[in-house]
Amino acid sequence: MTENTVISIQGLTKSFGDHEVLKGINIDVNRGEVVSIIGSSGSGKSTMLRCINLLETPTSGDILFDGNSILSHDFDIKKYRAKVGMVFQSFNLFNNMNVLKNCSIGPRTVLGVKKDEAEALAEKYLSMVGMSSYINARPAQLSGGQKQRVAIARALAMKPEALLFDEPTSALDPEMVGEVLSVMSDLAKSGLTMVVVTHEMGFAKDISSRVIFMDDGVIAEEGSPEQIFSSPKEARTKEFLTRVLSK
Repeated sequence: MTENTVISIQGLTKSFGDHEVLKGINIDVNRGEVVSIIGSSGSGKSTMLRCINLLETPTSGDILFDGNSILSHDFDIKKYRAKVGMVFQSFNLFNNMNVLKNCSIGPRTVLGVKKDEAEALAEKYLSMVGMSSYINARPAQLSGGQKQRVAIARALAMKPEALLFDEPTSALDPEMVGEVLSVMSDLAKSGLTMVVVTHEMGFAKDISSRVIFMDDGVIAEEGSPEQIFSSPKEARTKEFLTRVLSK
């Protein structure tokens, strides 16, 4: 861990009853990095992300944000979730609010930003993701790709230090995947710190600073995209990549 480390995961375990899903995870995420987490379904990727955002409580180990344990009893979880935003595979938009309100309610209620300023922030980020012409639409009127772009704008309106993406394209029709990956690629180039659980190998290969392969609750291998995709060292990594890249 260095002073450039935003999130530090140390000896993280998570069990559900007798089933140990995470078995001692250690990862440091540095400022401006794009870390892609790949692996088969059930390998613990999403559970790890949910622990980082405290949607799941770790069984043991620690998670530090800017050097402070997020598990300490006096840690402000609400403020933390504003600084470490999360984009879900199922969008999680408020169906009873239009696009503008979906993106401005967070800054107003969590950050205490005035309505005009919050709406200006929301409009700025909706424009960035190509959704400014939909500010009055309700989620039910949007395609899956449009909903996910709104969800990304909503997270950005909180001015986060880092964004977590939990398989953000897995619920989308194939033709909509590209529009979301394009937005994520632009965010990566802007220098935003990102941790992305993804099945999109092209994104992991082309956009990531680092790729982590998880298998059965452990980090089986990590390295640069070139190293992981061109010359993986572990047999499990080779087997996984051969399987997913041949589809």
